[in-house]
Amino acid sequence: MKTLVKNTVIFGLSILATTVFISCNSNEIEKQPETQISAQNTIPVAQKVKAITYQKPVVFIAGFDKGNETFYNNARTYFKEKNLKVIDGKYSLEEIILWLNTNGKSSLFSEIHIVNKSNPFKGMNLETVIHGDKITAETLRRTITQGTLPKLQNVVNTNSKIIFHASGLVENLELLKTIKDAFHAKENPKVIASPYHTVFGGAFSNHYLAQPYYVFYPTANSPGITDLSKEIAKKYPEETEIEWFNALNNEEERYVGEAYTTQFTVPILWEFDFHNTDNEMPKFKIAEEVMDWIEQDEQLMAELKTYNIPLEKFRWNWKVKGSKLTIKGRTTGLCVLKPLIKPYGDLKHIKPDTNNKRLYAMK
Repeated sequence: MKTLVKNTVIFGLSILATTVFISCNSNEIEKQPETQISAQNTIPVAQKVKAITYQKPVVFIAGFDKGNETFYNNARTYFKEKNLKVIDGKYSLEEIILWLNTNGKSSLFSEIHIVNKSNPFKGMNLETVIHGDKITAETLRRTITQGTLPKLQNVVNTNSKIIFHASGLVENLELLKTIKDAFHAKENPKVIASPYHTVFGGAFSNHYLAQPYYVFYPTANSPGITDLSKEIAKKYPEETEIEWFNALNNEEERYVGEAYTTQFTVPILWEFDFHNTDNEMPKFKIAEEVMDWIEQDEQLMAELKTYNIPLEKFRWNWKVKGSKLTIKGRTTGLCVLKPLIKPYGDLKHIKPDTNNKRLYAMK
């Protein structure tokens, strides 16, 4: 009898346990769909990304050749052969920005090329605004501050490139920074330039880069090629491949990679009016007195320092008319160009690739 009662109790407990187990599982099954629905509701809806379309690269030939020069014409031919859109007649930053704003409304610009003949001593041969000053760090900053330069509209983005084919621009970091500010937009483009000299229309390549080396002398008072070759060799002792005397006598690249020389002048003009001033006008007899007077003026020396050319490398002249004193300085620069060639394989120029950070700086 006890055994029967015991078995009955065990059987009853077993049924109870099974009922509780089924009940618990039943509750979990009912709640599970709610959990799944809640999870589904937290999944974000995928948004469609609008594809950005870019215009074909555009090239501004921002200057014109004088005399026997062919720089701009060679550049125009080079880019036209690449089937790029070439724009002529825009000789100021104002005109370039206005053209971009007008023609960039339908789609963004990918690459904007600006061709301008320049060097680190004379600056850019490009106006700030129409009939305005030539671009320097000072003149461009003043134009931006005064608000006379138009602002670049939303015709570019962070993937856009503004590429300057202007020699020596990278050496003037302050000017490069100011140019970047001039092209400020909602999304700032990359400003790209090369530290090397830009050459178009060479004998062996229609576009290449060259390493520049400089030496100066007072205009019309050259010490001679022998002395200049010794001076430039002393100035650049790390360059051992160039025979300086031959390079200074060579006006063109006769074989691939041969160093040759180009020439330019840097003028300075200062005018002083001593009318209604307590300062006494100096009376010069020789050029050395002019240089001594300039050295005593901190402002003049500060301006001269921006050229990075020694005072004695200028030929100085002066003229007095009434209460006005005019001082003119002029130096002749010889630029030895060593074309960049491939370090291996056939003797060829290195292709100017604006994506190559060894050849172009990106700011």
